[in-house]
Amino acid sequence: MNIGGIDSSRIEAMMAQLKAAAGKPAMPSAASALASGGVGGIGGIGVPESSSKVSFSDALKAQLDNVSKVQDQAEDMGKKFAAGDDSVSLSDTMIAMQKASITFQATVQVRNKLVSAYHDIMNMQV
Repeated sequence: MNIGGIDSSRIEAMMAQLKAAAGKPAMPSAASALASGGVGGIGGIGVPESSSKVSFSDALKAQLDNVSKVQDQAEDMGKKFAAGDDSVSLSDTMIAMQKASITFQATVQVRNKLVSAYHDIMNMQV
């Protein structure tokens, strides 16, 4: 099934990777993989290496900040290219814009999964 240009199996694989990483005790190699964007390749989550637990809200805020930063960089590159700045090439600008688009789409899909899970939990019989 294809949801908005992103295959749902890739989203589920990314969620499985996040769950596996959350289930393991924090190790320096796992924290550095998360901080360098090793999960799903969509950018760094910014996990502090000193803490043994990462709260969901901190990870979510860090990822949202990362998405905002990537979009700001792409917009800045677009403005520089449109202004005729020779230090910015068309290919670099287009790549930055595609990265921004992909990170935003991935974030929206994660949000959709979270909302769906919330609705499933709220509709459960107690």
